[in-house]
Amino acid sequence: MCPVDLKRSLLEDTYNYVVGKAILSGYRLGFYRKSRRRNCGVLDIIADSKSSVEGVLYCLPWRLSNALDEREEVPRNGYKQEFVQVHSNNKQYKNVRTYVVVDKLDREIPPNDSYMQIVIRGATTCGLSEEYCWQLFNHMYKLQNR
Repeated sequence: MCPVDLKRSLLEDTYNYVVGKAILSGYRLGFYRKSRRRNCGVLDIIADSKSSVEGVLYCLPWRLSNALDEREEVPRNGYKQEFVQVHSNNKQYKNVRTYVVVDKLDREIPPNDSYMQIVIRGATTCGLSEEYCWQLFNHMYKLQNR
């Protein structure tokens, strides 16, 4: 979600590829995967008909596709590609690539402070609603303090 973090791993500035805030209906966020690279719980989306997720819609060039899959650990079965429908800027976008955890844990793993800052920086930088940013922060904070 964070263009600064994407730049670090894709070795290219991705902020210019931000389309805007997007809404994914029928899902909620969770931290059901422990990343070895980040040494903490990391984001995932989980099907939930009563929820929706705010995120960032990018229109990345195809040449970054393999690097993005590598970042999301697709070759090592960390995440897998899934295609969803989102709403952004009063438009509907179909067949939008997102990533979903392959082997979800039974319970959520808290993010560390560094990852939490990356998530919040991405959410605020890319214009997610203030209410959603606070919900996201509170969810991560509760996980850290349970």
